[in-house]
Amino acid sequence: MKQLYNRTLSFFNVLESKIAFYPTLLAFFGFNFAFFMLYLENRGISKYLIENIPQLVIDNGDTAMTILSSLISGLISMMVFSFSMVMLLLSNASSNFTPRLLPGLISDKRHQIILGIFLFTILYCIFVLFAIQPTGDEYQLPGVAVLLGILQTVVCFYSFIYFIHNISQSIQISNILQNIYQVAKDRLQELVDKQKFKEIEFPETENWTNYHSEQSGYLQNISFTNLVDICIEHDVKIHILPVKGIFVLSGIPLFRVSKEVDEKIVKLILSNFNFSREELVADNYTLAFKQMTEIIVKAMSPGINDPGTAINGIDYLTELLALRMQKRDTSYIFRDEEAYIKINTIDFEDLLYNIMASIRTYCKHDITLVQKLLLMFYYLEKQVKHNNEYSECLRKEAENLLIDARSSIQNEVDINTITNLVKRFNLQTT
Repeated sequence: MKQLYNRTLSFFNVLESKIAFYPTLLAFFGFNFAFFMLYLENRGISKYLIENIPQLVIDNGDTAMTILSSLISGLISMMVFSFSMVMLLLSNASSNFTPRLLPGLISDKRHQIILGIFLFTILYCIFVLFAIQPTGDEYQLPGVAVLLGILQTVVCFYSFIYFIHNISQSIQISNILQNIYQVAKDRLQELVDKQKFKEIEFPETENWTNYHSEQSGYLQNISFTNLVDICIEHDVKIHILPVKGIFVLSGIPLFRVSKEVDEKIVKLILSNFNFSREELVADNYTLAFKQMTEIIVKAMSPGINDPGTAINGIDYLTELLALRMQKRDTSYIFRDEEAYIKINTIDFEDLLYNIMASIRTYCKHDITLVQKLLLMFYYLEKQVKHNNEYSECLRKEAENLLIDARSSIQNEVDINTITNLVKRFNLQTT
């Protein structure tokens, strides 16, 4: 039961990122709430309101039907406009920055909830409208239900105003960078706080038995609680081979186990791996580095040429790299001070190289960005590091940047500026 709960929770985290999740959920609640209110109408709730506050009750059936019909048509128009604004946001973000931003923008709960409020109110008003039935020459009016429909529409108006404000903020690159940075920082800080700086005793896994993936997709979520329970129950340890967040192909080795296990246990272990066709920063902090790198590269492409955005991206990238240097290159899952699961993560050296390889290509000709990148290396050199080898990685990438910059920049004044910065920062390059 515990394993089923953990797997369900992990599946819910994947489902929650879908743009239709909250709108569908709230639409379902709106449908049921309409029938709940009609049930209360049959119990005489409107009679109490008529006797105590008659000013709030619409006593004309035609008026009630006209109001509800107008509310429904107006809310549908507002919802269509809101969906159009979301699509425009996604289109602009994809073309101006990077398509990797789309999953994060789609999973924005604020947009989903606002669209869900519209659907909730529309379905509620539709089914309340159906309940207004003529009885002889008069209509049987659900007075309280109609009043709640009007109040819910007022809530939709304010939600729409907030939606316009939020969508105008979300499309600004400074806010996009801030959101990526904050989510990645929270995730990295969580990993840094959890890691243990003492020496870890974990056996070598080269001779362990390999087991393969039965499906392909991005390795998004892993139910570590269940896996640790399996390790303890069957007296095994597990080494997860792919880096979390990468695309895993069906049939490649997915994990190693310290001893051979039967097919039933293998399927049980595999059931705790969740694959997805999209990536989220909250699940994989390395995606934040990719997104920021692509924003910087796109900003410095000849078609856009926006050094200001590139500088902003480098600032946020610097902060994340400083935090990443506090983390070890391999992660472990513990219980009672014992490591049961080893997880491969991207090495800091590979991470820094992949970032700088792209940035150097598009920024090496711009003296302003070269100075900014040298300042980044100088700042990172002064930060706390989990491994002293990280300093060598920084110096190596600084040297690669200077080689490319000197081959691209022809102005002697600019070259002298770079040389003086190298001496000032004591980067010790050749």
